[in-house]
Amino acid sequence: MIAIGHKKFKSKKNNNMLFVVCNILKIDLTIAFLIAIMILIFCPSASAVENPDNENLAKIKVDDVNKDSFQEVHRTQGKVVLIYNEDALDEDDMELNNKNDIIPVQGGAVVENKKNGNSASIEADSMDYDNVRDVYHARGKVSMFYSGAALSADDVEFDNKNNVATAQGSAFLKMGEDTLQGDKIVVNTENKTGVAYKASAFYARNNFHVKGDKIEKTGENTYFIKQPSATTCDGDNPDWQITGSEMKVTIEGYGVMKDARFLAKCLPIFYSPILPFPAKTKRQSGLLLPYLAYSRDKDGIDIEVPYFWAISPQMDATFYQRYIEKRGFKEGAEFRYYLGEKSLGTFYGDYIEDTRHVTETTDMATSRNWQEMHKRWSYYFNHQTNFDSQFYLRTDLKKTSDKWYFKDFSSHNYYLDNYAQTGEDNFKNVSFKGDQSLRYQESTIRVYKGWSNFNLTGMINSTDDFAAVNNDQTLQKYPEIVLTGIKQPFLNTPVYYEFTGTYDYLYRGEGQKGHYVDFLPTVSAPFNISRYVKIIPQFAFKETFWSRDDNQTDSKNKTADRTVFNASVSLSSQLSRIFNVNVNGWEKVRHEIRPEIIYSYIPDVNMDNVPDYYVPASSPFPMPGSNPFATVFGNALTEQNAVAWSFTNTLTAKIKDDHGAYSYLEFLRLRLFQMYDIHEANKSMEGVTQERRPFSDLGIEFDLTPHKYFSFMARNVYDVYDGWKQTNYDLNVKDWRGDTMTIGYRYTVDSIEEINLYLKAVITENIDGTFISKHDLFNSRTIENTVGLFYHKQCWGMGFDLTETDDDVRFMFKISLAGLINMGSK
Repeated sequence: MIAIGHKKFKSKKNNNMLFVVCNILKIDLTIAFLIAIMILIFCPSASAVENPDNENLAKIKVDDVNKDSFQEVHRTQGKVVLIYNEDALDEDDMELNNKNDIIPVQGGAVVENKKNGNSASIEADSMDYDNVRDVYHARGKVSMFYSGAALSADDVEFDNKNNVATAQGSAFLKMGEDTLQGDKIVVNTENKTGVAYKASAFYARNNFHVKGDKIEKTGENTYFIKQPSATTCDGDNPDWQITGSEMKVTIEGYGVMKDARFLAKCLPIFYSPILPFPAKTKRQSGLLLPYLAYSRDKDGIDIEVPYFWAISPQMDATFYQRYIEKRGFKEGAEFRYYLGEKSLGTFYGDYIEDTRHVTETTDMATSRNWQEMHKRWSYYFNHQTNFDSQFYLRTDLKKTSDKWYFKDFSSHNYYLDNYAQTGEDNFKNVSFKGDQSLRYQESTIRVYKGWSNFNLTGMINSTDDFAAVNNDQTLQKYPEIVLTGIKQPFLNTPVYYEFTGTYDYLYRGEGQKGHYVDFLPTVSAPFNISRYVKIIPQFAFKETFWSRDDNQTDSKNKTADRTVFNASVSLSSQLSRIFNVNVNGWEKVRHEIRPEIIYSYIPDVNMDNVPDYYVPASSPFPMPGSNPFATVFGNALTEQNAVAWSFTNTLTAKIKDDHGAYSYLEFLRLRLFQMYDIHEANKSMEGVTQERRPFSDLGIEFDLTPHKYFSFMARNVYDVYDGWKQTNYDLNVKDWRGDTMTIGYRYTVDSIEEINLYLKAVITENIDGTFISKHDLFNSRTIENTVGLFYHKQCWGMGFDLTETDDDVRFMFKISLAGLINMGSK
């Protein structure tokens, strides 16, 4: 026990009286005890504090006095006698009531229970200790700390023997971020049970408020509340609450509320004599929130009820029972497993016997005339095993019964619900957006093994092309094996080497197929000719072998090889200057220019007998430098004598915030790149009517982000002979209120032109309006128009969306009760 007090000190003339008496007389403990009591009564330079366990000396600490403030500590029949080096207490401040064995202790005490080792610290304006009952009674601004909890009140009585604290008068208990307050709180500091009267509790994790005439924790995981009310709304007059006559709850089990009423303000909306509810913080088997929808033209009434099965801490499953009025019953199941950091995965599958009749005549690839039932299905399997940091297996398999699956189920499906681009959630990692915009689907199985300077990858790749009339013409890789040598110095020379070796078996049901092998070693020697200019000469050759095993009859040899050489050199620089600006926290701006020129030469290439199943879309040769030219060099299987250039401008600001921390913002970036074909410029025009076109398309990349509320991006391709070939723009504008505007424009000559608009307006503090518009300008059709309105308060919200597409009209009503429910019905 530690006595902590605010002391008054008189004089120092009797500082060492007890020490002298006890050491000179050398009498037994009984006589010493009597002397100590007499000295305590008649001599104010010493004080006594109880140590009921009579085993160890108590530790003493005096407020505003260092460890040298007292000279000696003696234990005498359960009493602890302190000999202060400074003035002792006034008789007014400390009295010994021999009749009741009450010891006043000014300030506070740290109490330790010898039976269980638990301790509690008490601070108060005044406090006394009952020697007989082992009870501390604190009054006035009492603060008690124990086992990570803090209890405060006007009056606290602590029964040290039974570990029970009774707090009255503005009683307040804080446990982490959670709080409990009431007229009276009784708590057992050992088993954490207790009861609070006229109490209110707050659970910070989900902003949950609970009130009751009596809130009692009856066991480790059981609670009883008399006259309960619960809400996630702040304030004394919540917008909604659930009330009842009494409630019993078992954490990780269930709760039951009697005479349950749901109130909106003071208006009762719902009543149930008995309302059972789950009270689980861990995964438990049971029904999940249902999906309710209505589609005027495509589906009709749409209801899905998921059931979650917690198989084990490492495995679970979800079963989806879905009824679609115009299609039938759709059954789905998801199985997830987590076998530690090294192995985890997800499998999902669904099946429906679709009875909806559909007739579409858009084009040959997507036309259909379904007048009978169709068996439709999909599956998805994602798995990863990490054998070590440089050795892993990944599978990403997905398949659908037909190319119209995502078009027909675009409003709601498993893949949309689990779509995630970031990969932060291991179990929410569907990498594609499963709606009508999906044009193809790839499945892969990949094994990777890495070493310090090399890596080996084996892969099987299967592609479903939804835009093709027949997927039998789509090339599949069964398998692909790639050995890569990472760029590294050759011995101790300035020469660097790297290589890539590839084997493919390219398969398709119709057309040419077979084996393809190539090996591409590259040697380079980078050096600087000044502090501003860097040169990288490079030499590479590509040795290719192929062997067809299809049944196509043509004049080409089915087995052949080819060697292609490439020599190139790059010249690059990096120039920069820093400007002092000191405007709105922007201290400096750095302007950087990065020009680069690459010359590439490939001699005449023999194109005889080259199969049509492997023609790369861009140069197979690694360009030196930063290589912005993958798109401008084009197919490098032909003779090439060309120069490519790029020019990059960036502006970067150094920003100091209000706390003195620095950050950097690249607020402007402009990059231009193009190729000039010397071979094309010098070719003979004899007998040729088409003009020479040595300049490739000009690539333009532009990014502007001068403020956190504004961003603009452009990705364009300009044909210097025929005009714009491709333009893509994205504009994002928002403000401090949350108003947002996003505009996206996409154009590709002779194929795509569309504009997408998203607007969110904060109409009032509690009302938001949204507008979404997607237009296909190339085909003169409206993809989607949506108007929405949402009213939200601190703890609830309600709104609707009205959506019109080219083939359906949907109405969605949404309601949200913070901490309890977030759902909508269409």
